[in-house]
Amino acid sequence: MTLDNPISKPIQRNKVEFWAVTAIFVSSLFSLFIDHSPNEYEFMRAGVVYNYYEHFFWPQLVRYTCIYLAFLLLNFKVVPRLMRKEAIWWHVLLLVLAFFGVGLLTGVTDTYYKGHLLPAYYSVEEFWEDIFQGSFQNTLWLLLVFSFYTFIKYVAHYLLDNAAAIQARYRLITQEVIIAAMGWLVSVFIMVMFNIGDSETALWAIISLNAIILYVVSSHYLIPAARKAKRPFLAYQARVLLLQALAYVPVFLLLLVALHSENSAFEISFLNAVFQFLVTGPITWLIYKRQLAGKEEMVVLKKELGTTSANLDFLRSQINPHFLFNALNTLYGTALQENSERTAQGIQILGDMMRFMLHENHQQRILLSREIEYIRNYIDLQLLRTSASPNITIETKIEDEVGDKYIAPMLLIPFIENAFKHGISLKHKSWIRISLHSDQNKLYFDVYNSKQKKSEQDPEKDKSGIGLQNVKQRFGLLYPDKHELIIRDSPEEFFVHLTLQL
Repeated sequence: MTLDNPISKPIQRNKVEFWAVTAIFVSSLFSLFIDHSPNEYEFMRAGVVYNYYEHFFWPQLVRYTCIYLAFLLLNFKVVPRLMRKEAIWWHVLLLVLAFFGVGLLTGVTDTYYKGHLLPAYYSVEEFWEDIFQGSFQNTLWLLLVFSFYTFIKYVAHYLLDNAAAIQARYRLITQEVIIAAMGWLVSVFIMVMFNIGDSETALWAIISLNAIILYVVSSHYLIPAARKAKRPFLAYQARVLLLQALAYVPVFLLLLVALHSENSAFEISFLNAVFQFLVTGPITWLIYKRQLAGKEEMVVLKKELGTTSANLDFLRSQINPHFLFNALNTLYGTALQENSERTAQGIQILGDMMRFMLHENHQQRILLSREIEYIRNYIDLQLLRTSASPNITIETKIEDEVGDKYIAPMLLIPFIENAFKHGISLKHKSWIRISLHSDQNKLYFDVYNSKQKKSEQDPEKDKSGIGLQNVKQRFGLLYPDKHELIIRDSPEEFFVHLTLQL
């Protein structure tokens, strides 16, 4: 299985990414409509006159809009074309202009948003220099974060495009897990970009990431192990609780390093553990049960569909123009040679075969003796056509006494039909050997025949025997692990050996 290269083709997930970043941008705009802005207290403490629109609303609106538009430009236009090496210098110039544009505009907005710092400086020029320096440093940091995001995103696209090949090697890495991880990465990145808040971002990042990990671990390990218990759901929830208890300290330490606040780290860790136990665990259990029921239903449907299709195709292969025309031609040729006995015999044999096919072939199982009777009728009908040719040898060794043993109908005849179709020639030396006998509950069946070269004009020159693929499928469905089928095919001869447990 080959791996696809996501860089060489357009990314089909742009719409999802666009609407995700747009939704967060709009939610950020709604956050501006608040009674008390975060910087109002700083102005009051510095003794600087504060105006809501001048010092908070418009600066933040320009900042969010600038970052949003820059993200759209870089993510959907500049980076994809750079990856495909299209007009490199022009898009590098756009990247540089976007960097300076964001740095300049956010610097201007910071002179208003951070206006309470002005009295601490000796001059306005010094204040501006410090503000713009910090603005460009922040813009550089955003650019680095965006670069990391782009790298991870293309890695995620690569994994998604090659999910089937990767899952064949690594069972845990499924397409659903890749999509969830990519969604987590996008959401956390955008929350950082728009400065939603350290506590809010940490809460979402920890809970969502833990939920993804718990889902994967539960689906592959916890739930399959818990299903063996008397009360599987309680056993599974106990494992979830134990896992969250073991993860509590590492999560707390990670949050403590990120937030530098013991209270925030403790609260988020506790909320995370409760959420995973009460929400993620039960939801994962329900999803697993639904998937399991769906898989079992699919197996049943595939088996029923496979049986129906195999039987239908098999019937079509039996009652087909080739067989009917061959039989009629045989009877017609016989009628020209002898005007009575052999023709009547042929018609009687054909009638018995048609009655068998129309009535008993619809049953799931029939007596083995009836299947053997049909085989004998078929061979006798073919002997009417071939007995007059000295170049054809037909040898049969078919057991008569088989007792009350049952078999699926029309299971053996395709091999014999195949032998007569491909192994007999009225012009060249040819032969067929057929043997069938049973020992206790096992049936042994062999068909050994010569092969004749077909002319280039023969429409079935490159086709295999009648219904052989259908018969193999029927064996797999009706007698799984109860049969052994050996087929040896060479340019001169064809051999079939079947051992079947009845």
